[in-house]
Amino acid sequence: MATSSLRRLRFGRLGCWVPRREFSTCDDKVVVQQNGKSMNLYSAINQALHIALETDPRAYVFGEDVGFGGVFRCTTGLADRFGKSRVFNTPLCEQGIVGFGIGLAAMGNRAIAEIQFADYIFPAFDQIVNEAAKFRYRSGNQFNCGGLTIRTPYGAVGHGGHYHSQSPEAFFCHVPGIKVIIPRSPQQAKGLLLSCIRDPNPVVFFEPKWLYRLAVEEVPEHDYMLPLSEAEVIREGRDITLVGWGAQLSIMEQACLDAEKEGISCELIDLKTLIPWDKETVEASVRKTGRLLISHEAPVTGGFGAEISASIVERCFLRVS
Repeated sequence: MATSSLRRLRFGRLGCWVPRREFSTCDDKVVVQQNGKSMNLYSAINQALHIALETDPRAYVFGEDVGFGGVFRCTTGLADRFGKSRVFNTPLCEQGIVGFGIGLAAMGNRAIAEIQFADYIFPAFDQIVNEAAKFRYRSGNQFNCGGLTIRTPYGAVGHGGHYHSQSPEAFFCHVPGIKVIIPRSPQQAKGLLLSCIRDPNPVVFFEPKWLYRLAVEEVPEHDYMLPLSEAEVIREGRDITLVGWGAQLSIMEQACLDAEKEGISCELIDLKTLIPWDKETVEASVRKTGRLLISHEAPVTGGFGAEISASIVERCFLRVS
């Protein structure tokens, strides 16, 4: 389905976008105490950042151009509301942004760093994998930078070219000591981001930029968190298990609907957390269906899908047909 024909998307009952249908994507484990407000994904991110700054005076937001709202407007209004001492621009230096964030978090603060595009996270690679990820271990748990959250938009958007379209999540899944999170929808993005900011471990939070404005759903306005490292079965099925994360869930949802017309019942799982990922939920599903299909936007070679495949074959070797 061409992006130009979608106009504005609404999220379906199963938590993935479908045109012209309005349902709730609330996880069954989350009790919504207030009525939601219709908003897109970048607005949900913005609301989560407002709550994080409002509820914790130790929280800071910084990165390139965040002072005036950022390229995707995710930080709009934050500097006006909380002041330029807590929401501020940085030089164009990703290594410096993350290095500063590590130091800020090590002093007991909540450092929320923005890398403008995931394609430009590589200058900060050493700081993330050799410093942030190992900070607690190399100090014998005397010190940590668990208050560090790195936000960055990832994925193809149709006109981004090779420097604004990459999905580099697999690079960071090789590293013990950090968590890697990718939401699929506005409601998920808000709850997962607040969990990441408050988690006692450094986190890389990839945001699907293709859905920043296209994805719209009802999002609770109050403060809530969604659990990390828990996959979600968003569609029950009996014939095959489909596993994905982030924006790819929209493609997979459509595939489930198409397969249903052919009499194939698909079970669809949103991994949400890539490291540490929920092997048990995927294993239980594959033991039921006997088949597994993994779909991700990132390169095939060395992609995280290979890790899922290897792990599940090891656990379900006699069941996979």
